[in-house]
Amino acid sequence: MTDPSRRRPTPRTWAALAVGLAVVAAVAVGIALAGQQRAPQPPVSAPTAESSVPADTAEPTTPAPAAVEPAPVQVAEPVSLRVPALGVSSDLLELGLQDDGTVEVPPLSAVDQAGWYRESPAPGAVGPAVLLGHVDSAEYGPGIFFELGGLAPGAEVEVAREDGTVAVFAVDRVERYTKVDFPTLEVYGNTADPQLRLITCGGEFDPVNRSYEDNIVAYATLVGTRPA
Repeated sequence: MTDPSRRRPTPRTWAALAVGLAVVAAVAVGIALAGQQRAPQPPVSAPTAESSVPADTAEPTTPAPAAVEPAPVQVAEPVSLRVPALGVSSDLLELGLQDDGTVEVPPLSAVDQAGWYRESPAPGAVGPAVLLGHVDSAEYGPGIFFELGGLAPGAEVEVAREDGTVAVFAVDRVERYTKVDFPTLEVYGNTADPQLRLITCGGEFDPVNRSYEDNIVAYATLVGTRPA
């Protein structure tokens, strides 16, 4: 079982999260070869000044003080993901931090699998649960989140959990951000309700740096739970 009180980002985590996003793109060596199918791309979004605080200075947002602090709700850890609108499903890998402090990402040999960043809340707990996946691979083709940029508002995202329940989220919006303008606080900052973030690479592939120039983020909000 996951204790949401342990899932709030720490100052060290803020820097690691931002650096990890670069890793999501950088590990995709050789992706975007000539003639490869192109993933859907939403227009580039401009982050607000508040949401784009540099990673090395960013701090978690502080909620307004409450008269009584509610006890954290115990939520089981996630085991699988299903996005019916995209026709994809995946067992979830568990991702952490690498030795250099960057966020671990699924290996390219598991391009068809997404992963849950275990330092984020479990899906269904208060805060933004973070799932990462590749957009594609030169060797293996389209990845689990290849169509993420075309996901429409209102589409459901289902996350099955260890206790036999399924957390159901509805997509609020899908955004594309350049790496230099990635809104760290908007994506990873604390929220008052259970949220979900699906993250992959986007934009043009830079053959010199061997990485994609942008990130695509789908924002979703919990709308219910049901038995598996």
